[in-house]
Amino acid sequence: MAHGAELSERERRVLEAVIQSYVASAEPAGSRTLSRQFGLGISPATIRNTMSDLEDKGFLFHPHTSAGRIPTDKAYRTYVDSLMRIDPLTAPEQRQLEAEISAGGSAIETILRRAAQSLGILTQELGVALGPRLERAALRQLELVRVSSDRLLMVLSLTGGAVRTIFVEVPGVIADEALIGVTIVLNERLAGLTLAQVRTSLASRLRDVQTTPETAELLNIFLQEGDQVFGRAAAPIEPVVLGQASLLADQPEFATGERMRQLIELTETRQRIATLLEERPGGQGLSITIGNEHGDPKLEPFTVVTAGYQAGSLSGVIGVIGPTRMPYEKVISLVEHTSRLVSDLLC
Repeated sequence: MAHGAELSERERRVLEAVIQSYVASAEPAGSRTLSRQFGLGISPATIRNTMSDLEDKGFLFHPHTSAGRIPTDKAYRTYVDSLMRIDPLTAPEQRQLEAEISAGGSAIETILRRAAQSLGILTQELGVALGPRLERAALRQLELVRVSSDRLLMVLSLTGGAVRTIFVEVPGVIADEALIGVTIVLNERLAGLTLAQVRTSLASRLRDVQTTPETAELLNIFLQEGDQVFGRAAAPIEPVVLGQASLLADQPEFATGERMRQLIELTETRQRIATLLEERPGGQGLSITIGNEHGDPKLEPFTVVTAGYQAGSLSGVIGVIGPTRMPYEKVISLVEHTSRLVSDLLC
C-alpha cells in the first residue's frame, strides 16, 4: 500500500501544510502556525491531534521538547508521490535558463558545467551532472599532432560534439609523411565506428594496410596499444560535474559540525557521487531518492533529484543534491526542464 493511501483527507491536508511550513522556515511546525498560515478550516486543537496521529503513523516526529513537528523521509516520499503539484517553468524562466546554459558554447563539458551551476543557483542546492560514457559515440574525425620528439597528440572528434585528446608515446621522431599517412589510414578505416567498435576491431581493420617502413612503425603502435589508447578516449568526459557547494553549506541543515563534515566528505569524494549518479533508477526519466532510501547512512541527510539527458548515443544524468527539506515542486520542475534543455543543446 502506498504511504498516502493510509491517510485521511484531513491528515493529507495537515501533512502537506507541515511540509510546506518546514520547507519554508526550517523550523518545526506547530498547530497554531499551521492554523494561521494555511487556512485549514479546523481548530489548532484538531490540527494538534491530527499531527499526533501522523506522528504515530511515522510521518512526523518531535526534534526535541518543542511542540512543533518535522516531516520524516516517509512524509517527503508521500508528498512527492501524491500531494505536491508541479508548476512548469514560465516562458521567461525557460529562456533565461537556456541563455545561461548555452552561453559558453556547444561543447559537452561546457554545457554540463553551466547546467550544474545554473541548477545549483536556481534551487540553492548542489547542482550535479554525470558526463556521458563515450563507448557508443561514433568517431567523426581523427587527427595526429606532434607535440614533442617522442609524443603525439591524438585528437578525436566524436558525435554529440565531444572532442577527446589522448597523448600517444612514440619511440622517436616520426616523419611528417608517416604522420600524414597514418592519419589518413586511421580516418579511412575507423571513421563512423563507435569507440567500442574501434577497440574490438582495430587489429582486423588495420591488418591489410599497405605500409612503408615509416608508417608501419607508427601503425604498429596503434595495433599494440590501441585498446588502451581508445579505452582512455571512451572514459567519461568529466565523470562528475559539481556546482557551488557553498550554496548548500549555507542551509540550516549544515549548521552543525557533524552535518558540515558529511557535506564536505560528499563533495570531496567524487567517486561516491559518480557511483550514486550511475546507479540512478528510472533510465532517462525523473529519479528522486530521499534520505534513508539511499541505503547508505552517510547519504541519509540528503535527497537526490536527477533526470536523464541524451544526445544521440550519448547519455548521462543531471540534477541536484540537497537536504531532505527542499522545495520539491520547484526542484523537480527545474531538473526536468534542464535535462530536456541539455538534450536539445547537445543534439
